[in-house]
Amino acid sequence: MKPKLLIVDDDEEIRTQMKWALADDHELVLAEDRPRALEAFRLNHPAATLLDLGLPPNPNQPDEGLATLSAILALDSAAKVIIISGQGDKKNALEAVGSGAYDFLIKPVDIDELRLVLRRCIYLADLERQYRELQQTARPDSFEDMLGTSPQMQGIFSFIRKVATATAPVLLLGESGTGKEMAALAIHRRSARKDGPFIPINCNAIPENLLESELFGHEKGAFTGAHMQRKGLVENASGGTLFLDEIGDLPPSIQVKLLRFLQEQRFQRVGGRQEIESDARVVAATNADLESSIKEGKFREDLYFRLAVVVLKLPPLRERTDDTVILAQEFLQRYAAQNNRKNLAFSPGALRAMKLHQWSGNVRELQNRVKRAVIMADGRRITEQDLELTSAAGSGTATLKEARESVERELIEATLKRHSGKISSAAAELGVSRPTLYELMEKLGLTRS
Repeated sequence: MKPKLLIVDDDEEIRTQMKWALADDHELVLAEDRPRALEAFRLNHPAATLLDLGLPPNPNQPDEGLATLSAILALDSAAKVIIISGQGDKKNALEAVGSGAYDFLIKPVDIDELRLVLRRCIYLADLERQYRELQQTARPDSFEDMLGTSPQMQGIFSFIRKVATATAPVLLLGESGTGKEMAALAIHRRSARKDGPFIPINCNAIPENLLESELFGHEKGAFTGAHMQRKGLVENASGGTLFLDEIGDLPPSIQVKLLRFLQEQRFQRVGGRQEIESDARVVAATNADLESSIKEGKFREDLYFRLAVVVLKLPPLRERTDDTVILAQEFLQRYAAQNNRKNLAFSPGALRAMKLHQWSGNVRELQNRVKRAVIMADGRRITEQDLELTSAAGSGTATLKEARESVERELIEATLKRHSGKISSAAAELGVSRPTLYELMEKLGLTRS
């Protein structure tokens, strides 16, 4: 089976040239602007994307191309995007690669060089996919890219396994940053719809006057600027899953239309009269109190009951503190590799501080703090200062267990230092066996160095 390749360029002649040059080795998908590129990416999940920086409405500037790159990476952070542009100045190249592009080639492109870059790019994407799949089977704390050994998360994983096989709508509740979209994606991947599209949309991120068209599509001439018929996300998600994030912000007029679709699996495009069917499963999410919104008249009660056939509440990170270090280590490994700092490790103080922090921003806050710390850390250890957290040791609120661990940590570190990291000598001085010392070091997050 040929790997899919998405080509995004506003020049029809260039798209045709690319088509003739690459069709033998790839299944090609073509797009000429950002909306069509994102729609094609959602529907086809290409192995690689060739992206022109100069796209309409400003083909002489790189802004639209860079925005398309950012939007593609938001849909799939592992996406492989190769920039192809006539705007070959160093600034655009650095900005594109710095924003996550895999490579940058200048027009006119040498086709042999492009083929070589594509082969390498698709090979790497395939390796990364295999590695992720291997991690899923090898790690007991991992479930569809979600991490956690706490009872709360193991319960979430079990719940997802059960609801994934059904077709009923699912409502995900939880604070911002708890991983509602990851849970929705896990439900999709575990379902019979896994080979269909997974299409996410943030109901709060699109202006109300555009949201109906984005969801349900429009007919040509339905409103000013509707120069052609366009399918909406509900239609594109047929056979797959439509994820409606921030469902509590859905305007009342669109709530009515969504309710009818959930009842009948049918809808009309904006400006249209034809009844269209879509076999899309709806998974919705919110961090708002929908029951309060119903009492205030902001959210329809009948729509709530249609969406809440199955309800899953994701716990905040502060309620599953056992998972904090597991998540932090995963983020550290990921961002250290991206920044070529593979020898980085957390200091004991950083580990203590992370366990005690309240994490009002949940997993997203932890991820952002670790990402910043990888960049800012001076040495080989990430400290609580790098994470912009306050250590429990200096806060005056340490528990007896924490105080005992602090003393053990300092004693073991000092002994290892005196013996230049030699485990046998250090264990003899401390009066414990080598296996016991190894266990203590692992518990306390210490390394021989």
